[in-house]
Amino acid sequence: MDHQTLSAYETNAAAYAAEWEDEQDVPHDLYELLRTFFTPGTAADVGCGSGRDTAWLVRHGFDAVGYDASEGLLAEARRRHPEITFAVATLPDLAELGARTFDNVLSETVIMHLPPADVPAATRRLASLLNPGGTLYLSWRTTPDHDARDAKGRLYAAFPAALVRRELTGAEILHDAEIRSVSSNKIVHRIIARRIP
Repeated sequence: MDHQTLSAYETNAAAYAAEWEDEQDVPHDLYELLRTFFTPGTAADVGCGSGRDTAWLVRHGFDAVGYDASEGLLAEARRRHPEITFAVATLPDLAELGARTFDNVLSETVIMHLPPADVPAATRRLASLLNPGGTLYLSWRTTPDHDARDAKGRLYAAFPAALVRRELTGAEILHDAEIRSVSSNKIVHRIIARRIP
């Protein structure tokens, strides 16, 4: 994880949680894709932030755990969703997860906070969390031309979708699109892939 980005989330965790949970529109477009492509069973929400999407997964019958690199965001997630399990895990290696695997893995707008050189390893690691036949939803906010930082110091890495696609060997790509997110109103790229049994 980029250290400046992590510091921004640690310092402003309550404000980011309020933005995602209280101020943004409900991400109906994301949830429709999860309804369509995720299969019943276990789920990991990697880069869960305030726990908004982990809570949606639990409400819809998934045995879900939320993971994030920021202790501040995890504290907000536990405060807002005390019935759900949240734990620390840091991309790109997610060493904290060991050999654990899941039927579904969600990573919503997280990998753009990694240095571009770490994106391939992060993609491979996220795919490695899947059980045979499991589904990965991976998205990132797109940044044209070159890496950029916002006013808080968060990194938005610029990289082509092909960098992600080529790491998904052993998986069938089910969805691949660049759209404007309903919740953030930002352009995001979404790839959904299913591990070939």
